[in-house]
Formats: sequence, C-alpha cells, structure tokens
Amino acid sequence: MFDRVRRVEQRKHWWNGSWGRLARRDVFLRTDADRWYVEARTGGAEGASRFTEYATEETAYDAVRHLLAAPGGWREVSAGRSAADARELPDQVVSPPARRGTGQP
Repeated sequence: MFDRVRRVEQRKHWWNGSWGRLARRDVFLRTDADRWYVEARTGGAEGASRFTEYATEETAYDAVRHLLAAPGGWREVSAGRSAADARELPDQVVSPPARRGTGQP
C-alpha cells in the first residue's frame, strides 16, 4: 500500500514570548526531503494552524521572516536551544533580549 514512508523533520521553532491561549503565537519550519513547510500557529498546542509548502529553503525562510516581523518578543526555541540564549534568527535578524525578573523565558 505505501511504497515509502515520509519523515518530516522539524528544523526550527520560534515563539512570540506570550503566554496564554489568546496571545501565544508559534512558527515552525519543517522539511521533508525536497519540500519545506512553514506552520503558523495561534493559541498554543490546541490552537489553529496554517500550513504552507515551499519548494526551496530560501522561500520558506522568506515566509518565516515575514511572520516574525509581526509584533512580539520573537525568540527561537528549537530543540537544544533555550529562549534565554537563542537570539539569532535567519539572516542575522535578532530578537529582543528576554525580560529579566518577569518569570518568562
């Protein structure tokens, strides 16, 4: 029935630094061999997602840059990187530093 199992790999994850169902936004960059996917999620894990597919890594990163231009304290929270020390975004776009003493990452 299936001649090939497709494995989607999550490459990056950004979060807008807001807590709560109404304010939280996440952006994910994923790849599956020769295709790239960007997921824009609102409302946390149970929120609504919008998926778009791209032919190249460059066009996928262009979409990510556009999404991260929205207001918020965007930071990369990909596996192995914490919000406190993950500041670099594609093409050297830098997120603002974390607010210290607020209990937020």
